[in-house]
Amino acid sequence: MQTESDRRIARIASDATTLPALLREGAARHGDRELLIAGERRMSYRDVERESAKLALGLLASGIGKGTRVGLLMPNGPDWVLAWLAASRIGALAVPLSTFSQARELHWLLRHADIDTLFTTGRYLRHDYLARLEEIAPGLRGQTGDPIRVPELPYLRGVRVWGEDARSWTRAEPASLHEAADSAAKLDDAFLEAVEENVSPADLAVVIYTSGSTADPKGACHTHGTLVRHSRRVAEFLGGGPDDRLYSPPPFFWVGGFHRLLYTMQIGAAMAFLDTFEADAALELIKRERASILMLWPHQSKLLLEHPEYRPEDFEFLLSGPYAMLPEERRPEAPDLIANSIGMTESFAYHTIEATGAVLPEEKRGACGRPLPGMERQICHPETGEPLAEGEQGELCLRGFNLMQGLYKREREEVFTPDGFYPTGDRGRIDADDYYFFEGRLGDMIKTGGANVSPREVEIVLAALDGVEQAFVTGVPDPEMGQIVVAGIVPTASSAPLQLDRLREQLRRELSAFKVPKHLLTLAPEEIPFTDSGKLHPGRLRDLLAARVPRT
Repeated sequence: MQTESDRRIARIASDATTLPALLREGAARHGDRELLIAGERRMSYRDVERESAKLALGLLASGIGKGTRVGLLMPNGPDWVLAWLAASRIGALAVPLSTFSQARELHWLLRHADIDTLFTTGRYLRHDYLARLEEIAPGLRGQTGDPIRVPELPYLRGVRVWGEDARSWTRAEPASLHEAADSAAKLDDAFLEAVEENVSPADLAVVIYTSGSTADPKGACHTHGTLVRHSRRVAEFLGGGPDDRLYSPPPFFWVGGFHRLLYTMQIGAAMAFLDTFEADAALELIKRERASILMLWPHQSKLLLEHPEYRPEDFEFLLSGPYAMLPEERRPEAPDLIANSIGMTESFAYHTIEATGAVLPEEKRGACGRPLPGMERQICHPETGEPLAEGEQGELCLRGFNLMQGLYKREREEVFTPDGFYPTGDRGRIDADDYYFFEGRLGDMIKTGGANVSPREVEIVLAALDGVEQAFVTGVPDPEMGQIVVAGIVPTASSAPLQLDRLREQLRRELSAFKVPKHLLTLAPEEIPFTDSGKLHPGRLRDLLAARVPRT
């Protein structure tokens, strides 16, 4: 059955199978075309290749090499891209870290990922990362230079800081790496090229952390081959080319943001950055740079459309983005017949896709699309794992070239079925024409504004606070965010009345901002909806809390 989307798929000519090869290919093909735009700082494909090469040589001179765990605790921007590419070019294993992380979360990530070298900015927004590191590992204060040795982070050997902040135990970048590269006489472009030739498509390139169904995040491990081949294949569906510019604020430490960076490189386009998303600054950037491709979360689109300075006639150059912002001739007549392509961290973004703007047949209304070529999908019984017939609803299981190699520090048998499928926890069905219909999650994961939140993680932190006897966290539907995080709290019997504002402040010191419940609601013990067998009934809890959320 051929559809409109089948006729829109392009082909991208590329032989690259590793990140160093993709970068060199981009520099050769696109040369002086801009790749990175951040205010007055503008870097071409050739600039990015040259600057990341200098950093890569500095890393080699500093003893960092293939397999070294390199953490990236930096906001989106040229420095993040250059640091990531430098590490990737020498075969190091990059681990993007959430800039939202509070001390407890950051400690867990650094320790679980065995970070050897941390790339960071000193400060970002209200976060002081160096102070946070000293809170995690007080012994850092008495150390000078490399190597670092603190028992709280036993694998950490170096912290390299971009920006003006510094400590006795940090190195200032990029100056320190430039100096190391210049002082190593035998390390030159030919040496770097030899190193890059030894980077294989099968080598692990990145570990991307996402909230798991338990309190702890899970780290999906992806190879160079997956990153390069998958982003190229997806680019064939999304379209675009060297004359385009992207504005995509989702952070690189989440797969949606990271994948868009690789998509930009695949089509030879440029990516524009802001320090943080603000509607007025975003509108000005989009107009000034003529950003023709916008990849925004729904609540960000809403803020742009409702901004008093928004004028539809200012955005006639848009090719893709929020439907309401597109020029009338490019706006779909039936937005609900446009496929909502879907993916996840474990499949390095999309596993189900249709070409941008392609209209579904009427009988496929609500479908996400068909499988990305090379991806296999099954719908299985959630309890037995047995494959179900077409049209039956069950758990989506995936297998294919872009599926992760595994979860970091988890044995393969814990993660995959014996025949190599990954049970996703997503509930849906696949029809006779191979279209997938997403019906929600089997578990209780909360999806808020594009981010995953584990209710159990928030419950554990809440239950440890004074005055809290029990805590129950759920996601309540919200028209802008998809869901919002809401907590029901049973106070301890002997405590004074709970000060909810104080609880919220304590949570902000323990949890990333997007995990902090939007609403804290007190409950009496007898209100908790338990089943006859004594288990919490999640659906009734959600209904109970949703009914008490203030309406605006």
